[in-house]
Amino acid sequence: MRVEPHNPEVLDRDVPDMSASALNALHLPVEPGLLALRLQTAPSREGLFDGAWWPHSRNIHQELPGLIAVLTEHWGTIARIGLDADAWDGLGDPLFADGRLIHVDWFPVGDDTVIITRGDRDHFSLLAIPPEASADEAHAAMTMATYVGNTESGQQILVATGIADTTPRNRTEPPGTRRR
Repeated sequence: MRVEPHNPEVLDRDVPDMSASALNALHLPVEPGLLALRLQTAPSREGLFDGAWWPHSRNIHQELPGLIAVLTEHWGTIARIGLDADAWDGLGDPLFADGRLIHVDWFPVGDDTVIITRGDRDHFSLLAIPPEASADEAHAAMTMATYVGNTESGQQILVATGIADTTPRNRTEPPGTRRR
């Protein structure tokens, strides 16, 4: 698993050290089995998103355990996850990650956001990039979402990067489809 941008304190030691700026973050090739995640590195947490995540599918039982494992390394124990009910499959079934039951909240909000809760009041917001996005589209969306001071909504980012159009969400591609 790799997280962008590279942080030598917590990630693979075989990747060269790079600037933490989202604008010149390392663009790693997307390989099967790797977690595509980019976290904002500014301690100020300015902007709408703390990171962006590009899952391989829309199945929470396949995707969330890996995400939770990586986020736990960076942010500490994850207590709950909030998801857009219209974007995910497998909601309602218990979710276990690292041997713990993770509480999953879901609402039909259509906002392309995953809310991560650590503790009682510490929330992090990730842009969820649809699995069907191409590698170039996902990289562009991740860069926009993690830009310090970003004020664009998830939908605005997805439209600007060509992942979504301006019409309401319509899941016409089968779950798990990914253009890589």
